[in-house]
Amino acid sequence: MTSRPLTPAILKSYRAGTFHLTAAGRVASPDQAVAFVNERGFAYFWPIQGVDLPSLWAAVAGDRPVASAHDDPGHITWGWKDSLLGTGVWHYAKLLRGKATLVAPEVAPAFYALSENFGEPREDAEALYRAGALSREAFRLFEILLDKGRQHTIALRREAGMTSRESNTRFERALTELQVNWLIAPAAVAKAGAWRYAFVYESVVKLWPDLAAQAEKITRRAARATLLDLFLRSVGAATPAQAQKLFRWPKSDVRSAALDLMEVGAAREVASLGALAGPLWVTAKLLKGSP
Repeated sequence: MTSRPLTPAILKSYRAGTFHLTAAGRVASPDQAVAFVNERGFAYFWPIQGVDLPSLWAAVAGDRPVASAHDDPGHITWGWKDSLLGTGVWHYAKLLRGKATLVAPEVAPAFYALSENFGEPREDAEALYRAGALSREAFRLFEILLDKGRQHTIALRREAGMTSRESNTRFERALTELQVNWLIAPAAVAKAGAWRYAFVYESVVKLWPDLAAQAEKITRRAARATLLDLFLRSVGAATPAQAQKLFRWPKSDVRSAALDLMEVGAAREVASLGALAGPLWVTAKLLKGSP
C-alpha cells in the first residue's frame, strides 16, 4: 500500500471531506441527502456526543451543535427525513447505540445479517423475548403491530394500555428495543397527539420485503467486515474501543473484522496518531489521500 505520513491535521482534513463539513461539500437538497447516506453507507441523523460518525445535520448545517431554535436552517433535515420515510431511499430507525441512524439500502442487508432475525417476524420476536433480549413491553407492542398493522405512536400506546405518564419511559424504551433489533421502523408521520406529530411504525419485513433473503447470503463475518470498513472509511481512523462502542460487538468479533480488512489491504494498524494512543485502525483511503 503506497501511503503518506499520517498526522492529526491530515485526519481532520479527511473527516471534513467525508463528514461534508466544508462549504463546498455541504448537503443542500433531499437528493443530496440521499446521495450522502449512500456514499457513507450509514450515518447518524444528529451528531451524537462522544461518537465519531458523519451525521446529516452536520453535513447540512456544518460542525456546530444542534440548534435549539426551531427555525434554524439546519432543521430542514427534519422535513427531508419525514418526507422520505417509507420510500425505500434509506432505512431510518434508532439503531447504532439506540440513536437515530440512516442506512443506505445496499448496506441494510449487512446490518440485518447481524440481527437475530430470519424474516419471520412473529417467530423472530418470540425467540428474542424468550432469550431475554426483548422486554415484555416491546414484545407486546410488536404483537399489536403484527395483528393490527401500522400504527402511530398515540394509537399504539392506547392499544398497549401505556397512556399514563408513568409508562412514558417504558414505552420509549420498548420502541427503541424493537428498532435496534430490526423489527420495526418509522414508516411515515401522522398528525396526531398534542403536537400533531407522531411517527407511524411498521414492521421491517413489510417495509423491506426482500431484506431477509438478501441478508441470508451474507455471513456474519462478512457483514462485520463490511460495516467496519464503512465506518473506517467515514472516520479515517479509530481505536478498537471506538469501533466496539459504536457497534457493540464482542471484542473478538471487532478484532476479527479488522484483521479481515488488513488482510486485503483495506486498513492498517498504527501505534498512535498525535495525542491519540493506539493501536488504531486506519482506512487505506486515508493513507492514500482519497475519501
